[in-house]
Amino acid sequence: MVSKPTMTERPEQHYVGIRARVTMEELGRVVPPLWPEVFAWLGERGMAPAGPPFIRYLIVNMDGELEVDAGVPIASAVSGDERVQQGVLPAGRYASLIHTGPPEDLVVANAALLRWGAESGAEWQMSGERWAARMESSLTDPSREPDRNKWQTEVAYLTA
Repeated sequence: MVSKPTMTERPEQHYVGIRARVTMEELGRVVPPLWPEVFAWLGERGMAPAGPPFIRYLIVNMDGELEVDAGVPIASAVSGDERVQQGVLPAGRYASLIHTGPPEDLVVANAALLRWGAESGAEWQMSGERWAARMESSLTDPSREPDRNKWQTEVAYLTA
């Protein structure tokens, strides 16, 4: 199930994450195990997350490779290391929707947001094939809600 898209102005958001290059087939197997590593890195530094974990899609090539960050928002900029890097989601106007269901159905939610953008005249902020901010934020904690059909994920793209 996918909600109606909305537009929201957002401030810049600092985060830390681990970058990965994966195919669509590898995404669900490779990226989720990176989040505990990021949370542990934050814990070792006495830092708390400032929001839910997310996947930031930097390059999307559905038939080839994706470049993504498994990220966790933080309150302010920090220095990363060779594994966990700091990043910033830019401020701006974001189009978003909420997907309810298992993560493997997020392709449908992304297609719905892309279709809505085309129909409404929204343009996405990109530089060549690199997205300024295209992300999926996990709104449901799987340890508290075992039913994957009830999981909620926000899909959000920065508009031009």
